[in-house]
Amino acid sequence: MNDSIEKIRFGIRKNIDLRRNMIFMLLQDQKDEIKELISFKQEGGYWDFKREWYTEGKLSDLLHDIICMANNLENRDAYIIIGIDEENDYCVNDLFNAANRKNTQMLIDFLRDKKFAGGIRPKVLVETLQTMKGVIDIIIIKNGYYTPYYLEEKYRDVNANNIYVRTFDTNTPKNRSAEISHIEYLWKKRFHLLSSPLEQAFYYLMKKEDWLDVPDDSSVVRQYYKYHPEYIIEHFECDDRNGYEYYLFSQMDSRPHWYNVYVRYHQTTLFSTIGVALDGGRYFTNVPCTDFLFRGVMYSDHVSFKYFVKRSKEMILHEFFSDNESEEARFAREMFEECILIFFTEDEKNSFKTYAISKWENRDKYLEEIRIPFMELPDTYRPEAFKEEYENALILKMLLDEYRMN
Repeated sequence: MNDSIEKIRFGIRKNIDLRRNMIFMLLQDQKDEIKELISFKQEGGYWDFKREWYTEGKLSDLLHDIICMANNLENRDAYIIIGIDEENDYCVNDLFNAANRKNTQMLIDFLRDKKFAGGIRPKVLVETLQTMKGVIDIIIIKNGYYTPYYLEEKYRDVNANNIYVRTFDTNTPKNRSAEISHIEYLWKKRFHLLSSPLEQAFYYLMKKEDWLDVPDDSSVVRQYYKYHPEYIIEHFECDDRNGYEYYLFSQMDSRPHWYNVYVRYHQTTLFSTIGVALDGGRYFTNVPCTDFLFRGVMYSDHVSFKYFVKRSKEMILHEFFSDNESEEARFAREMFEECILIFFTEDEKNSFKTYAISKWENRDKYLEEIRIPFMELPDTYRPEAFKEEYENALILKMLLDEYRMN
């Protein structure tokens, strides 16, 4: 019992660390983007410059600006960049000792007191960026599907029921509502009517609790999205695949069980991949992606690795298939993820590859610190090939931890 509890705690700690690292990486990417936006020396459809923080008398301006940015027509995160002086060639106005500065919690508290329609408020956070000429703050307004955001009760001169948007470099005036075409766009966004069937399917797959089983006597496992039953996901056993992959040996039962996986809209296949039943069927998931450290004819020994990227279609499916009710399934997933790489972004993967290549000549040093499981294979297979792949996977996991630390 104590071992089981400790495994659960370890899994929770691991997920917290992954989320923390993912947030850190995303914020680093956003800060690089902010520097580029400043270099443009002009405002745009999802960013605005302010010389200083809003004073008490200007809090209605702060609310209005946040609502406009949350309702931007670019369908993306938006930024209010504070500490940039537009009238002085967009130079930095150092905020280090400035008054009226707010952190994320203060801004959340400010929005919480306002009566938004449906109680749905924009999600915001405040990040600080140290530049060579001083400190600036960025209010990041996260992209969301609950548009349009608007008040149901007036706050100072920000009117109730007015829908404000950001279009090009201009906000809707406080005493007016946006054009009807812009309002229609925001409502369509809320109901995912702007998304393609493929995008909608994977949006629905993130709502696992809303998928229902189709009773079927056949060998096909089929589920449908209960609010739009034309979206279906199904998998059934492959008849033409029985080979091994190195990650099968992370399980107590390493025998291969392969499946075809299809995401369909009506009768149209939107996405397909291969599924695998791990540990004798105790856990099912889709197979990870494959990439290589070295490519081309100059490399006689290609080093491949298996991976997922957060928020990718493959990762969404991986999360969808997760069985959180079964301790055996959770343990099988944990062992599976111990020998594959999970990246926060595609950019991180590409950057990591460069780092790993620079370290690969020290492979034997890392090899001293790893242990691989026993591999039982039919006589027609070469165990040393799977052993090397497993070793490479664990070495790359160590390098990824090292890369993130650096």
